[in-house]
Amino acid sequence: MPAEWERHEATWIAWPHNASDWPGKFAAIPWVYVEIVRLLAESELVHILVKDATLEQRARTMLERGGARMERVSFHRWATNRVWLRDSGPIFVRDAEGKVAVTDWRFNAWAKYDDWRLDDRNPERVARLLGMKRWQPAVTLADGREHRLVLEGGSVDVNGAGALLTTEECLLSEVQQRNPGVTREQLEQALHDYLGVEQVIWLGCGAAGDDTHGHVDDISRFVSAETIVTAVEPDATDANHAPLAENLARLKAARTRTGKPFTVVELPMPRAVIFRGQRLPASYANFYISNDRVLVPTFHDARDRVALQILAELFPEREVVGVHCVDFIWGLGALHCMTQQQPAEIVPHASVIQEV
Repeated sequence: MPAEWERHEATWIAWPHNASDWPGKFAAIPWVYVEIVRLLAESELVHILVKDATLEQRARTMLERGGARMERVSFHRWATNRVWLRDSGPIFVRDAEGKVAVTDWRFNAWAKYDDWRLDDRNPERVARLLGMKRWQPAVTLADGREHRLVLEGGSVDVNGAGALLTTEECLLSEVQQRNPGVTREQLEQALHDYLGVEQVIWLGCGAAGDDTHGHVDDISRFVSAETIVTAVEPDATDANHAPLAENLARLKAARTRTGKPFTVVELPMPRAVIFRGQRLPASYANFYISNDRVLVPTFHDARDRVALQILAELFPEREVVGVHCVDFIWGLGALHCMTQQQPAEIVPHASVIQEV
């Protein structure tokens, strides 16, 4: 699985249509999408899933008004339950020849909601459209039954060189019932077999307010092969303080495959974002790395500029752009949750014929 900062062919998103995901705030959400698509389409293709022709026309009109480069935008009329393609979309990999293929892990709406069957079809539909190979990861349980593995893209983060970040809260909790009966060893072997992972770095718990129960993309991310940015909360009275401190300690103790310590960079959390009495999973770590920019959630918080500066120093060759997410986070996801990158294929170098 390539790192997110490697060259993209495209980004996949799904246009918002389910108002119940943002009750009382839905009207503002499509305009957030307009700005995100405008920023992405300047350097890569953007594939947008829409539920029908009416929504496609509405999205086209809004994007044209917002100044998006429409020649780089493609629509696909595929109905979805929700818009979080990081979790329900394909996880792309490259084979030994540099060709891109699809891993199609089972999606069951975070083992929480009943409406997931449309979203579970997304990887198959993408693979068919693009003519790509597709694998459905599975393991054999102790009783001999074959179990198709559940894995959401937001629960893992890779460095493209064989290392992967994840949390025990998400992948190993029996309470969540994502993969009941599957052992840690079986999961690690599946990550090796299907994503090319040689090293799994297990963190503990995720962020407060996280509806997915422990997705790593809200707390810790690779920003280079040997550098990890991780969220911290110095306020000892905040629910994030203890779990993020434990994760920081685990990362400082971790070693690369060659035995060196990782470079660990601390990223602040915004102050608690609460709406209708509910703590929301606001985090600067839920950024998305595109071909020429890093899109970072911001929250009208004094810490916004601190987080943006830290990320700007980590990505000196990309423009770091804040995207206002106070309304967006009410949907319990942010910029990384809504996007899924399609890596570019690596074309072998043509032989050079030298003149004699």
